[in-house]
Amino acid sequence: QVQLVESGGGLVQAGGSLRLSCAGSGLSAYHMGWFRQDPGKGREFVAAITWSGRSTYYTDSVKGRFAISRDNAKNTLYLQMNSLKPEDTAVYYCAAGSVDSDPRTYDYWGKGTLVTVSS
Repeated sequence: QVQLVESGGGLVQAGGSLRLSCAGSGLSAYHMGWFRQDPGKGREFVAAITWSGRSTYYTDSVKGRFAISRDNAKNTLYLQMNSLKPEDTAVYYCAAGSVDSDPRTYDYWGKGTLVTVSS
């Protein structure tokens, strides 16, 4: 069982930056992903990274603005978010077990952290 805890969310103005973290024991053995969800909408894939950190994947809307990374020694996953836009407002979740964009392929989920981008 992997328990994931996200942190780093908050309120930021458009154009600003935030870095999300996701900590969890045993996380280093898993491929990991970040998803986000607006109220009333499905969970949207944001980015993913292989367990080694050698390969990363992004949805088109965040390419060039967001960067996923990991520190396996610290069992921590990161999402650096730059040039934030109001449409990036959502609850952000980290997940373990896959690099696929389909959330059903992931085994473990955190409870989420809210990111609000004001215009």
